Amino acid sequence: MFKPVTIKDIAKALNLSTSTVSRALRGGYEISEETKRIVLDYAEKINFQRNPIALSLKERRSYSIGVVVCEVANQFFSQAIDGIESIAYSKGYHVIISQTHDKYNREVINTEHLAHRSVDGLLISLSAETKDYSHLVKLHQQGLPIVFFDRILDSIQTHKVTSNNFKGAFNATEYLIESGCKRIAHLANAAQLSITSERQSGYEEALKKHNIEIKPELIRYCQHGGSNVQEVEEAVRYFLDMDEKPDAIFVASDRLSTGCLAALKKYNKTEDLLIAGFSNSDVVELLKPSLSAVRQPAFEMGRKAAEMLISLIESKYPVEEFETAILETTFKKND
Repeated sequence: MFKPVTIKDIAKALNLSTSTVSRALRGGYEISEETKRIVLDYAEKINFQRNPIALSLKERRSYSIGVVVCEVANQFFSQAIDGIESIAYSKGYHVIISQTHDKYNREVINTEHLAHRSVDGLLISLSAETKDYSHLVKLHQQGLPIVFFDRILDSIQTHKVTSNNFKGAFNATEYLIESGCKRIAHLANAAQLSITSERQSGYEEALKKHNIEIKPELIRYCQHGGSNVQEVEEAVRYFLDMDEKPDAIFVASDRLSTGCLAALKKYNKTEDLLIAGFSNSDVVELLKPSLSAVRQPAFEMGRKAAEMLISLIESKYPVEEFETAILETTFKKND
């Protein structure tokens, strides 16, 4: 009959107390690094798995965290999830992932479902359609630890992780200007998202630096974040039908970048436009026109967000000071 290894078995084998082994497996701060290493190495050697049911009953925790993103297939979010999992699993937490497909109602349903499944905390990147945040405010007020990443919400006091959207957008726009472009269109995400205003500010500041007039008619918002193909195609078509056409487009998100390139190919306008935008996908390098890409440190953002959330979950006292971490982007020219 199968009999799983217990914490008592490890304690006996290593001549330690069960409480010391338990704390070491949890990464408790009161246990020395040397003792943690000995316990974790032995646990890995014997393929020890903690009993999640017993843990949840004893500690009133599920040892699971919920993750809400717009789309797992999005390269940025898949990389961020890898980062989240790398921290969560090392700390003994399971990860439950759900997708909103950038729809507000999906976000509401998914967050409430995860809360009812008794996750210990929630990592969330807001959907493009979300303008009413009451579902998140309610969960936060009820005591559920929440950490925002990438698309953050200023009105809820908690930890947040994002990238330097302003600088990334500035660098991309300045590259287009230095490449000889003077009439640069901006294909933006949903207007209410934090990343939208930050990236638009970077775009506008680059224009100002080079004494290029900011023209509102050259900015188009996609309220569905790129999930509605027709909306993206209409925005691109709008630029192409202008009497004085743009000579470049700065695109403000991963999904919009691929949608923009697909629309340009559909309308056979792939030779006379320079494109720069946010994208963590390597596929865009193979497309025509090629995309000079602002890349976010997605994996690191995921790791940081998970560390923040677990620190909230495991804090023995109410947390009153919160951090907004801003990680640097990189820019890859595709000349």
